[in-house]
Amino acid sequence: MRILGLDYGEKRIGVAVCDELGFTAQGLPTIERKSKKHDLEILAAVIKNYDIEKIVIGYPVRLDGSEGIQCKKVNRFSMLLTATFSLSVIKWPETLSTKEAEEILISSGVHWRKRKKKIDKLAACIILQNYLDSFSNKSVN
Repeated sequence: MRILGLDYGEKRIGVAVCDELGFTAQGLPTIERKSKKHDLEILAAVIKNYDIEKIVIGYPVRLDGSEGIQCKKVNRFSMLLTATFSLSVIKWPETLSTKEAEEILISSGVHWRKRKKKIDKLAACIILQNYLDSFSNKSVN
């Protein structure tokens, strides 16, 4: 089962996909947001090319577990994805995934200018990998 992982943001959408066995997440090019139509066209191509069966989207709950304004935006986008692609969309807690991605890039010696281009893709990988790792037997059905 191929699963798509998304890190939804105001300016960019980080994108990742898992391997066919559901073990590892790999990053895909980040979507620079222009319009809903543009974003959905790119996602449609990814879904078709990778034969995606499920979408996992980062859900930015606060550290105390409450939902903020960004959660409402993710909820709206998740409903749009479900309606457009007729796929299951799972909202996965992503608290601090972008910070974790930034720390990985800093510790890897990536220059700050290049970090901006890579951070959303890495955050999407972290979200998807955390989802995959939550299944002790690695079965994501």
